[in-house]
Amino acid sequence: MKQHSKGLNQYLLGFLGLALILILVHVLLPFRLDLTEERRYSLHPASIAVLQEVESPIEVDILLTGKLPGGMRRLQRSIEETIRTFNAYSNKKISASYLDPLQLPQEVREDYIVGLAEYGINPTNLFVSEGAGQRSQMIFPGVVVRDELFEVGTLVLKGEKGMGPDEILNLSIENLEFELINSIRRLINKQKYAVGMIVGHGEMEEDDGFGVVEGLIEDYEVYKIPMEQAKSVQDLLTFEVLMIKGPKEAYTEREIYLLDQYLMHGGNLVFLIDQLAIDLKQAGGDGTVGMPFETGLEGLLFRYGIRINKDLIQDMNFGYYPVVAGTFGDQSQIVPLPWPFHIQAGLMAAHPITKGLDQISFRFVSSMDTVKADGVKKTPLIFSSEYSRRLSAPVRIAFEDMAEPPNVAQFNLQHLPLLYLLDGEFTSFFKNRFLPDGVDKEEFLESGNKGSVLVAGDGSLFKSLIDEKSGEPIPLGVDPFDEMGNANRELLQNVISFLIEPEGIMASRAKSFKIRPLNKVKVSQEKAYWQTLNVAFPVALVLIVGLAKIYWRKRRYTK
Repeated sequence: MKQHSKGLNQYLLGFLGLALILILVHVLLPFRLDLTEERRYSLHPASIAVLQEVESPIEVDILLTGKLPGGMRRLQRSIEETIRTFNAYSNKKISASYLDPLQLPQEVREDYIVGLAEYGINPTNLFVSEGAGQRSQMIFPGVVVRDELFEVGTLVLKGEKGMGPDEILNLSIENLEFELINSIRRLINKQKYAVGMIVGHGEMEEDDGFGVVEGLIEDYEVYKIPMEQAKSVQDLLTFEVLMIKGPKEAYTEREIYLLDQYLMHGGNLVFLIDQLAIDLKQAGGDGTVGMPFETGLEGLLFRYGIRINKDLIQDMNFGYYPVVAGTFGDQSQIVPLPWPFHIQAGLMAAHPITKGLDQISFRFVSSMDTVKADGVKKTPLIFSSEYSRRLSAPVRIAFEDMAEPPNVAQFNLQHLPLLYLLDGEFTSFFKNRFLPDGVDKEEFLESGNKGSVLVAGDGSLFKSLIDEKSGEPIPLGVDPFDEMGNANRELLQNVISFLIEPEGIMASRAKSFKIRPLNKVKVSQEKAYWQTLNVAFPVALVLIVGLAKIYWRKRRYTK
């Protein structure tokens, strides 16, 4: 009996010693091991770098609460898991709690929900099967992240047009790391990069740059840059990104040289170019004609590997254009009519800039072709639908054409690229050419490989619409004639973030989780086998081991 007690004590001491060793290893040498194929529980190095800069505790309110169906519970659990992973890498504690806005006191509930809408977190009606029927449940698929001084909110349920519910949920889970780490970065970021908008060539006649400023001002410093005041390329290098948005007048050779050298020195350029001049004020009655014009940037883009054609694309996945249909008393009656020149593009490339975006609105966009440019990688990001067509200049533009339904048979082109990203080894447009007068020839670079170029044949891609009543520009992405709106604002933010830090937190959007549905035929055929293996076999194994141990002890002590 004493020998048995001594052995038990030794066993307990050994167990306690092993537990103590494991605790010391966990405290002194903490580590995480991710054995999943897609590295589901691993963070991008850029995300870890952000978490290591956290200087005060952060709290995350998870708004997705209540009795949820399976898919939403999966998203809810993924949010929790991501926050726990963040906390493991963060310098300060990152905690999570649940908050149901609908359970707040009446006196603060309405203001809180309005505040969530400013973050883009709008209530969503969820229909849940229950018994023999369905019930409707209001959910807020977002989170609010805050520290001691500030708070930001973000929507976590996002998907591309045409996706099914399972695909949207999977895509939302894939993007959770980016959405949450971007919120934390906005809280702690103390450095604001500078973005410049080139002016002086009629670039911002519609909204005076309001769309870009409103979309970027929270995270970046945005400036208007008169090119005639730039003395040298050094004046432009203080800006991380330069945007050329729909110029109406030609650039001079000196201005083209400065843009070219800015790219060679590692700058990033965004070209949003209209190739046809269109005056919509003349589109009534018999209409007007869109005629090509030169911006002086055609040769520059050609050298970089892209050509914007002198045409316009029409698409059957179209938006609407407001037309005055008459008057009621002294008020004009504005009616939105289908307009194939306004394209709602929903086909995106699986790229960090465009992954998971909703539809993007293009207005009078031209097609693009790639040309040979050694060392330059050309990536199409957004495409038209499978029912598109190109109209070569001159193009008739007339409101009266809206009265007739488009002939689908004429829309025989599909998936035309509408947005291109160029990166790699760029060759200067001025290589083997005479340099403009007055430039410093010793500073001239023939090539560069640090910058990137984004190109679209639509100068209004990041321009706000104008409110017909007030005459003032409205926020980018808001369309008073389309309740769904568009994702142009999110596209702008993704573009700038990626161009500035292509290996930064935007790279985490490349994460991809596979959907692995069960084989229904195999489930039906092998259901009994796997139930037996997973339920009955473990019980039987425990019984067999127990009986064997009893038999062994009985045999041992009998002897």
